[in-house]
Amino acid sequence: MQKISSIDEIRSIRKSLPEPVGFVPTMGYLHAGHLMLVKKARQECASVFTSIFVNPTQFGPQEDLAKYPRDLERDFAALEHKGVDVVWTPDNAMMYPEGYDTWVNVESISRSLEGEIRPGHFRGVATVVTKLFHVVQPDKAYFGQKDAQQAWIIKKMVKDLNFNIEIHIEPTVREADGLAMSSRNVYLNSEERSVAPRIYEGMQRALRSFNHDEVNADRLIQIVANHLGETPFFTVQYIRIVHPESFEPVSTAFDGCLLLVAAKLGDTRLIDNIILTKK
Repeated sequence: MQKISSIDEIRSIRKSLPEPVGFVPTMGYLHAGHLMLVKKARQECASVFTSIFVNPTQFGPQEDLAKYPRDLERDFAALEHKGVDVVWTPDNAMMYPEGYDTWVNVESISRSLEGEIRPGHFRGVATVVTKLFHVVQPDKAYFGQKDAQQAWIIKKMVKDLNFNIEIHIEPTVREADGLAMSSRNVYLNSEERSVAPRIYEGMQRALRSFNHDEVNADRLIQIVANHLGETPFFTVQYIRIVHPESFEPVSTAFDGCLLLVAAKLGDTRLIDNIILTKK
């Protein structure tokens, strides 16, 4: 596995690698969800790139940039074990040199939900992913369903800007008790960690009701809210049922729509979602 920091080296190596090239961009502190994306890329592509870059422009002024977990050597070992060919670790000065003033914004999908709570977040995401794509020039790129709104913003961006890249959105990887894997789970104390799976439990209750023909979105949302409300630990930021592409709220749930939840446990912010599907 080659560990590269410079853009020129990445571009030089890219020319010599067999295609298709798969790409998994990350912010590091890798968990099984990231490694599942790498595994999928390895299965489908002749060459696999990853990047590790904690992108400052997607963090708000009151967010956790300074304390975001990092362990580069551990990440390198995990990626090498999974057969990654190249890992790129750019720094802030390389990605955002002095005088940097160009941004990518996917307008409509970015306004609601995460975009409303975290102003500027998706502008930072879309910009950094555009830059990563421009340098790596992958044939396929892999993202997780847990960050559903982010994944669809990237998919829309790729379509609108005519990138010749296939975007693959892979299922959320969960702990044994249902908690969606996230680098931020390390922030949870033992008491918070014990109740964190209630987000997934509540969504599963709503899914069961949906499969028993409850389609009123407000009632399905209330099922999740009631389950989270049984413990005082959660501060719910939103529970929504939305169209899976526009992310506009729907009043009547349908097969394939998304149920999304964002809540804080102490100082830790958790997001999760499921696709409401008829079984």
